[in-house]
Formats: sequence, structure tokens, C-alpha cells
Amino acid sequence: MATKKLDLIPLYEWGMFTEPKPSVVAGPCSAESEEQVMETAKGLRELGINVFRAGIWKPRTHPGSFEGAGAEGLRWMQKAKKEYGLKIATEVASEKHVFECLKFGVDLVWLGARTTANPFLVQEIADALKDTDIPVLVKNPVNPDIELWIGALERLSRAGVKKLGVIHRGFTTLEEKKYRNDPQWQIAIEFRRKFPDMPFFVDPSHISGHVDYVREISQRAMDLGFDGLMIESHCSPSEALSDSSQQLTPAQLDDMLNRQLEVRNPDSDSPQWKENIHELRAKIDVIDESILAALSSRMQVSRQIGQYKKENNIAILQTSRWDAVLAKVIEKGRGYGLSEKCITDIFNTIHEESVEAQNQILSDSSSRQK
Repeated sequence: MATKKLDLIPLYEWGMFTEPKPSVVAGPCSAESEEQVMETAKGLRELGINVFRAGIWKPRTHPGSFEGAGAEGLRWMQKAKKEYGLKIATEVASEKHVFECLKFGVDLVWLGARTTANPFLVQEIADALKDTDIPVLVKNPVNPDIELWIGALERLSRAGVKKLGVIHRGFTTLEEKKYRNDPQWQIAIEFRRKFPDMPFFVDPSHISGHVDYVREISQRAMDLGFDGLMIESHCSPSEALSDSSQQLTPAQLDDMLNRQLEVRNPDSDSPQWKENIHELRAKIDVIDESILAALSSRMQVSRQIGQYKKENNIAILQTSRWDAVLAKVIEKGRGYGLSEKCITDIFNTIHEESVEAQNQILSDSSSRQK
């Protein structure tokens, strides 16, 4: 499906963020009390944060957990906005949430991962936002479905939302992982390729699930050239009513942003940089062409094998053979300094394409016999 061009207003015309990067949205996972909101907001404002976030309605996995303070929390955020000159932001998951946010002067809203995965809710929210000028960020859906993510953005765009951006918060996985959510950076990179002008935030708190990893996820986001970070920060994380393990104190956030994080430049005007990078990229282009030629040759041989299997009435899938091939190339790949994951991903894709090509040969034969 062709990617639709969205009518977007650039991030720095939203009146919330100033260059240079990263643009930061920070605040507690949940607004829990007036005291907690005001203390955290004060600490973040003192370190230069301009956009203060807090969850008002918290969709929890299990009932009985703290599910947010509701509209009362918006009163606390409104007070923080007035006293500290902050912009305020929260998550919305329904038409009612949107109307409450507009009533209390919320400056930015975002759609959570569960909401993005539900086109009915996205459309309801889009309809409620029609004819408003409020910026909207959309988190990736729970599962790695880039088209579902894009579809949510299209619904909002059709409703006239032009201050539109995304938040990468990783994907749910059943596998044992270092992080709470699997980053699957390749999906974020592919999304950026499709929408290079879309404001792109990364949520290191939800990806990492623990304060020990927030810095490294934030650094990866900067290394990849994304625009901003949405980070959870609480005045007293150990007392937090939700996601206590992933929230930094304002002091910790200050240390990370101003002393630990290295922000990369998108490009350089240096003649030496331009000359060297041009030469290296030209080499990459030549190597890529060689890879394509090699893949074409391999597929020709694979089709010949498919023809031979058809003539001898042999099944396409030979799992023991493929297991042996994969083990061999993984071992050889190590000698070239390539990771097992890299080799496995590449060769499994090649194998799937080969199986499909051979299946087409057998299918053509079956069709002619009918």
C-alpha cells in the first residue's frame, strides 16, 4: 500500500519546543496528588523542561491497580501550568478524555499503545479533536504493526490535526528480554523513512522498564537522529503508585540530559566530512550492487532446484538441509565479525524467498494439470 502524504506542521512551530534537540516531555507516570504533581513540576521546570506530562486515566493490565486520579488530576496539572509556566500533556483514550482535556487547557495529548491498536477508539478521538489546534502524539501499537500505526495517524490527519507526531515505546513480547518492551529499532527506522518530516519521540521509560536502562535507550534515540524524548520523572519514585522502577527523579533526569547524553548532529558543513562520507557511501553502493547480483544468482539456482524437485516429485521444504545450511553460515559469519542474529535474519529471509519461488514452480505445474 502506498504511503499517504500527511499535512504536517513542523515540531518547532508548535510553540512548545525550541532547538536544539532533544525536545523533552517529562513528568510522572501518573498524577497521584496535588503535592506530588506540584513538587515534580517545580523540579522539572528548574532544569529547563517546558512540557510536563502526567497520566490522568491509567489503563492498567489488571483491575484493582491504581487507574489514575481522573479529572481532579487535571486541576493539579492546570495549577502547575499556571504557577510554573509549563505546557501540560496527558494521554487520552476516549472522546470524554479529549473533552475534559480541552476544558482544563491541556496543551498536548497522546494516544497510548492500546488505543492506537483500536481503530474505533482512534476514530472517536479524531472526531472529538476536529477543528482544534492541539498537538497530538501517537504511540506505536502494542504489536509491531506499522500499518496500524500509520492508519491511526491518517485518521487524525483526516480530522484536520496538523500538529501530529509519534512516540516509539517498543513492542510487547513473550520472550525473555533485557528491556520491558522490545525496541525493534528497525520498525522505528522504517517509519522514519516513510515519514521523514514526522516529529518523532522515543519513550525510553517504557522501552527500558527500569531506570538503569533509560540513558542507553535515550542515547540510541539520539544516535539515530530522532527528535525528542518522553521520559517519566517523579519527585519520589519509590512511592509512585504506578511504574515506580522506570521513573527518574528530576535530579537524575538533569544529570542524564545535561551531562551524560550526547546529541548527534544531523549533518555537517565540513568539507572533509562531506568528501569522506561521499567516498564511503560510494563504496557502500558498489557493495550493495554486488549483493543484489549475488542474490539474483542464488535465486536462479534455487529455481533450478525447484524445477528438479518438481520433476522428481520431491517436497519443497527440506528442514534438515536448511538447519545444516544455517548452522554453517552462522559459523562462517562469526569469522567475518557478523552477529548470529544478523546472519539468521538475512538467511531466513533468503530461504523464505527461495521456498516461495519453488512453491510457484510447483503451483504452476498443478494448475496446468487441472
